[in-house]
Amino acid sequence: MNSRVLVLNQDFSPLMVCSVERAFILVYLNKSELVRPANGYRLHTVTHSYPMPSVIRLNRYVNAPYKGVTLTRQNVFKRDNQECQYCGTRRDLTLDHVIPSSRGGQHSWLNLVTACKRCNAKKGDYTPEEANMPLKRKPFKPSYALFLRDVTGSNHNEWDEFLEKKSI
Repeated sequence: MNSRVLVLNQDFSPLMVCSVERAFILVYLNKSELVRPANGYRLHTVTHSYPMPSVIRLNRYVNAPYKGVTLTRQNVFKRDNQECQYCGTRRDLTLDHVIPSSRGGQHSWLNLVTACKRCNAKKGDYTPEEANMPLKRKPFKPSYALFLRDVTGSNHNEWDEFLEKKSI
């Protein structure tokens, strides 16, 4: 059972994630509408049964400031799926600058990757090409929508169509 619900703004842009209970109350009070129910799950009262929400849309537009994903060590690890971008291991992880800081490499989403200590030491003060260590995946700045999906740690297939069109 999905215990989290994706909340969309009136224009169908992802806004936040909330609990099933909060989402149900918003739908019940006509402050939002049910867009996607959680597959096969229902909420029961003594006399009624309601579909459990997985995605809801607010009836009023909420003017929310731009939400970006903060560049932190843990967020880079999440983006890179907790694995070394050179060898694929999930042990002894650290951050690596693709273009070394000593060569003017920035501390940014596009220049930081997750690396194990062994690969980081092996790469040293070289670029991946110079060290003959190709990256498994090019670093990118994650969108807020993709980050929302990953915040719960479970797979919500009902959310995909609303998050994919908003990703970078």
